[in-house]
Amino acid sequence: MASGINKVVLAYSGGLDTSIIVKWLQDVYECEVVTFTADIGQGEEVEPARAKAEAAGIKEIYIEDLREEFARDFVFPMFRANAIYEGEYLLGTSIARPLIAKRLIEIANETGADAISHGATGKGNDQVRFELGAYALKPDVKVIAPWREWDLLSREKLMAYAEEQRIEIDYVKQGKKSPYSMDANLLHISYEGDILEDPWNEPEEDMWRWSVSPEAAPDEPTYLVLTYEKGDIVAIDGNTMSPAEVMEYLNKVAGANGVGRDDIVENRYVGMKSRGCYETPAGTVMLKAHRAIESLTLDRNAAHLKDELMPKYAEMVYNGYWWSPEREALQALIDNTQETVNGEVRIKLYKGNVIVAGRRSETDSLFDESIATFEDDGGAYDQKDAEGFIKLNALRLRVGARRRS
Repeated sequence: MASGINKVVLAYSGGLDTSIIVKWLQDVYECEVVTFTADIGQGEEVEPARAKAEAAGIKEIYIEDLREEFARDFVFPMFRANAIYEGEYLLGTSIARPLIAKRLIEIANETGADAISHGATGKGNDQVRFELGAYALKPDVKVIAPWREWDLLSREKLMAYAEEQRIEIDYVKQGKKSPYSMDANLLHISYEGDILEDPWNEPEEDMWRWSVSPEAAPDEPTYLVLTYEKGDIVAIDGNTMSPAEVMEYLNKVAGANGVGRDDIVENRYVGMKSRGCYETPAGTVMLKAHRAIESLTLDRNAAHLKDELMPKYAEMVYNGYWWSPEREALQALIDNTQETVNGEVRIKLYKGNVIVAGRRSETDSLFDESIATFEDDGGAYDQKDAEGFIKLNALRLRVGARRRS
């Protein structure tokens, strides 16, 4: 082919952008297109993408259920780190991109494709995440990013192109207004664009899909007991669950109690500030509960070291460096600390709040009531020892004070 591209694997949803990209790749690059559609818990049927791809003349169509792999190999390891970006963002979109990049490369290898393509815009983080992941896994792969090449730079232009090319798009067919730009998976659903582009505007209540407002949440709290093994939730209320099942259940129960909404202005890796709203019911519970079980089972300095490293880990995930050696090195350290993170956490969900109502570990608790008690400890702790401890730690302060006086 004139472009040098014979076959490209496209991350394909069947929505507006990627439906147009299929036609654009066929026309501009004159290449064969392979579509890849992943079910990572977005809550929508993915099979309709097959019919849309077939209608576009696609012969090789990959539609895969990756929910368990996503939860087990990406979300759960990230929550062992208590990762949160800029104090608020639970990295719902960020953590999905490494898995999609991985499968794009694997499918390219299986089908003999010499390029991959995605629908991320030239303004966002996702282009960076997809491509850093792809290059880490296949250094010489070619990447086609249509948003950096074409002139269809608005939703209106995209829909006009779709009509011109007779590409069937649900919103066009139904005559609906362009929706918010949304991204959903097992961990979260995000909303950007429309009235949210003004940070002063409050989100409309009917925008939210996974949660009720705290005001409309039940007047009685919901209690859950989460069982942890090596830092991961393995059961809820005594019922053993897989990682994906854990997240699906927590999304439902926590969302029904008004948990998980957030409205953030974040710093994108490409340099701009961006406002987005997020629903992360399961993740909000998981972060709170994991810190609770760690408070009981982790050594103080190990816990503090994790807290010092966490912002760097979160930044790596946010910026797209999941497959980097530094993230993998940090993950090895974090996973090592989780060997003793075993036990149960009782959580109370009430009108948007996640409250720790109890924690215990029969095997790994470092909480010693005989030492911590305010009552007679029977000699378990000699309070006289504190005097020397304090004086040794005060030595440099006293020396400095004398020099200044």
